Amino acid sequence: MKVLVDTSVWSLFLRRRTRTTLNPEELKLVGLLREATQDGRVAIIGPVRQEILSGIRDKSQFSRTEQILDPFPDEDLTKDFVEAARFFNLCRDRGVECGVVDILICSVAVRRRFAVLTNDQALIRCLRVLGISQP
Repeated sequence: MKVLVDTSVWSLFLRRRTRTTLNPEELKLVGLLREATQDGRVAIIGPVRQEILSGIRDKSQFSRTEQILDPFPDEDLTKDFVEAARFFNLCRDRGVECGVVDILICSVAVRRRFAVLTNDQALIRCLRVLGISQP
């Protein structure tokens, strides 16, 4: 099963690489990302790519990060926006607030039957409401 990787996990992988700075849960997530990368199961969407690259002020670091992400093509989002709005409303009706990118991740995951790899508690609450799997 493909894995749609959220910004929170990419951030752990790209910016905090030393084992001493990651807790056991974060190490597990980075391991799952490495495994999915080796197996060719990683998926990404453009808004996540933008979140990852936004704020990297050093041009050489920006370029290195862009090159790391290059092998992973963005999933086409053309059919996901309306479903994302439906999911947003469903989650809100159940008392769970979801960010725009988080709920778009949910829509992509459902339509393509992807699991979602995240460390973001707000997104995890959305995943639970919508019954979306995590690796």
